[in-house]
Amino acid sequence: MELLYGTSNEGKLLLMRRMLKPLNLTLKGLKDMKETVPEPEETGKTLLENARIKARAYYEAFQVPVFSCDTGLFFEGLPEELQPGIYVRRIQGRSCTDQELTDYFSSLARQFGGLKGRYRSAVCFYRSGQERYESQDSSLWGLPFLITRIPHLKTQEGFPIDRLSVQISSGKYYYDLPDYAQDELAASAEGVQAFFRRSLNLTGE
Repeated sequence: MELLYGTSNEGKLLLMRRMLKPLNLTLKGLKDMKETVPEPEETGKTLLENARIKARAYYEAFQVPVFSCDTGLFFEGLPEELQPGIYVRRIQGRSCTDQELTDYFSSLARQFGGLKGRYRSAVCFYRSGQERYESQDSSLWGLPFLITRIPHLKTQEGFPIDRLSVQISSGKYYYDLPDYAQDELAASAEGVQAFFRRSLNLTGE
């Protein structure tokens, strides 16, 4: 089955392809669409509301099975006013470049002596105009990790915070671990697969 993933971020598309590989699904991204791609405004107050806004807009535009995700970042012990939450790519309401975000989170780690964070995710899937499936369950969330103040030399477009991310169990930068180890940061592959198995009735349930 072919699904449209409502993202133009190539890194996120490749990540989701790896996560869903066991289900034998074919994923396309927004850059693969020939039609004009809408730009829905993410006005939701929660991750799930934003995922739903995007998925609905893309389904209405393309009339194909489509899903969208939204991800937020939350840190233990960080004051509420400094929590990135659902606005991971914004600082004080301003959209930022990858480098600006790396610098900002590095400064937070310096100020608070290191931070323990976790990405929380929500997904909304329009299988048809009458079938919508969604979840913001903790089974979708990535593993907790540490943020350090010293960025890794390696960079990957669209994932600026990965340069600062350290695996708790090993104490190593994710970029110094085997390929795709950082996938565990973004979301749980098992949780994402379980969501689509239910939504597509791949388990026979």
